[in-house]
Amino acid sequence: MRSFRLRNPRTGIAQGDVEVFSEFDSGGDMWTGTGERERRLRVEFDTPFGDPPAVHLSVSLMDVDHATAYRAELVADDISPTGFDVVFRTWSDSRIARVRAAWLAIGNLPFEDDWQVD
Repeated sequence: MRSFRLRNPRTGIAQGDVEVFSEFDSGGDMWTGTGERERRLRVEFDTPFGDPPAVHLSVSLMDVDHATAYRAELVADDISPTGFDVVFRTWSDSRIARVRAAWLAIGNLPFEDDWQVD
C-alpha cells in the first residue's frame, strides 16, 4: 500500500492492490458453482481519512474459464474514513478462478485545525 500527501495538507491519496479471492485450487464455488455468488474483502487504510473518501477500483488480474461467459461486477461498498469493502459478484455459469483488484482512495485528511464539536 502507498499513501501520498499533496501540498494541500487536507487531501490524501492511498492506493493498493489486493487479492479478492483465489478458488481454482481449492474448489471454491466461484470456480465450481453456478448462480449468484459474491466475495467481499475489507481493506483498512494505513492512515484514516477525515471523511469517507472517493474510492476507485479496477481489476488488476482476473483468471476466467474460457468455456463460459464472463459476467462480473466489481464495486466498493461500506466506505468509511478507515476503510472499505471490495465486492466482486458473478452469476449464471461464469467460472472465475481468481481476482485481484487495484484501488485508489482520495479524500480529506484530518487536519490539526479541525474543530471537534460533540
